[in-house]
Amino acid sequence: MTHPLNASGGQLVAGRYELSTLIGQGGMGQVWTAYDQRLDRRVAVKLLRPDRVAGQEADELRRRFVRECRVTAQVDHPGLVTVHDAGTQGEDLYLVMQYVDGADLSDHLAEHDPYPWQWAVSVAAQLCAVLCAVHAVPIVHRDLKPRNVMVKQDGTVTVLDLGVASVLDTDTTRLTHTGSPIGSPAYMAPEQAMGGAVGPYTDLYALGVLLHELLSGDVPFAGSTALGVLHRHLYEPPLPVRRLRPEVPEPLEALVLRLLAKDPQHRPASAQETYEALLPLLPARGVPSGGPLDPTRPFLRPHAPWPDRARTPAPQPAAPTPHTDKPDVAGAVDEVKRLLGEGRITQAVDILGAILPAAAAQHGEHSPVVRTLRKQYAATLMDDGQYRRALPELRHLADERSAEAGQADPQSLQFRYEAAQCLEQLGEPAAALAEYRALLPYYENQYATTDITLPLEVRRRIGHLLLALGDRAAAHDTLVRLLHDAERLHGPGHPFPAEIRRTLQWLGQVRG
Repeated sequence: MTHPLNASGGQLVAGRYELSTLIGQGGMGQVWTAYDQRLDRRVAVKLLRPDRVAGQEADELRRRFVRECRVTAQVDHPGLVTVHDAGTQGEDLYLVMQYVDGADLSDHLAEHDPYPWQWAVSVAAQLCAVLCAVHAVPIVHRDLKPRNVMVKQDGTVTVLDLGVASVLDTDTTRLTHTGSPIGSPAYMAPEQAMGGAVGPYTDLYALGVLLHELLSGDVPFAGSTALGVLHRHLYEPPLPVRRLRPEVPEPLEALVLRLLAKDPQHRPASAQETYEALLPLLPARGVPSGGPLDPTRPFLRPHAPWPDRARTPAPQPAAPTPHTDKPDVAGAVDEVKRLLGEGRITQAVDILGAILPAAAAQHGEHSPVVRTLRKQYAATLMDDGQYRRALPELRHLADERSAEAGQADPQSLQFRYEAAQCLEQLGEPAAALAEYRALLPYYENQYATTDITLPLEVRRRIGHLLLALGDRAAAHDTLVRLLHDAERLHGPGHPFPAEIRRTLQWLGQVRG
């Protein structure tokens, strides 16, 4: 589309961001340097084109884009590019970000060949600190690669495109014409390329590819086609970097090989654990001597993640001090409805979390009022992407409902299903898989003669989680049976069986 012009002829976005220089372009959009007329500062503007995908998929992309930008804004870390604004203008989605003055890591590597291994350690440690904060939300970046990492003038590293990668890669087969995964094959973890569930372990694999490239000068797996690269990711062991650069310390080589494990369960447990493995290899105290853009400059442990931060639930908002003995629960509910209507979900979450204890004290923990508030709280947390806080609320609701109406009660099953979704989003595939498997018999019995759409979706998630866990044989068998039942229900041309068929085609091709 054509953007409106300002008085001097520059293209304007949202009536305030004047586009200046095109600095990046791809199939889904462009990145520009721009000038924020309102705040008198330079920014970067990313424009995405949903019209490159079809019909309702474009609407879904727009909806997901706004949601993911809101979730991304929850991450507060100096190593992550700041998001200033986001929205839609005509056919475009726009994302306004902090302008980062520096060089992207790909160019930095090209200018310093061979890349000092101490620099590689320093870059990786800073990336681990960022990933700890990102995974705690939880968000998975999904497209960590040198082009999405900037080295600033002071040596600090900044990660770009968080949230955008999530939008483009979630349910990729529903957002592309070809069904090909969106991302960079050279940095793509096996479970991501195969359509399996992604999690923090997916970003750690990409970190391993990036670290291997910094140390050796090339990615561990290359090829002339995306399928060829994928085959190598799945089946070939990476070449240990010390065979190419003997001066690389043995512990660093061992860490790279762990990060590049085919099975996610064999990789480090978290970015925190990876940071701790890098810590003894960081440069000692002193003045950096590498000149401009030296990534050892920031260390002593400046942006180190908090210990076990990713395992600590987000703090609950404190309940407000009531002006009377009876808090205004009804007024709070009305305020929540107003905020939700305006799209102000995070504020609605805080009010609901604050009013719940007061409502329980006033009406009783098991009263209909408190139960309704708790349902709204859990649903709003889910909508806001706060899965770590939603999980205990959903489990509480499921246990309470099943104690009253039995394990097969539809409402209890729904709460458990949403809890399984939380586990999946939190990067706990084994726990999510166990929950989905426990739910499946109830759904198959309950909907055997009516609507079997939900059981099919549960089976699809089971297949994708098996892929994420590295059990490709079980995933193949699960998806083959699912494809047969989905085609019988929907017909072969329906999007659901078409998606399963594409995943099986990928799986069959890499096997052969």
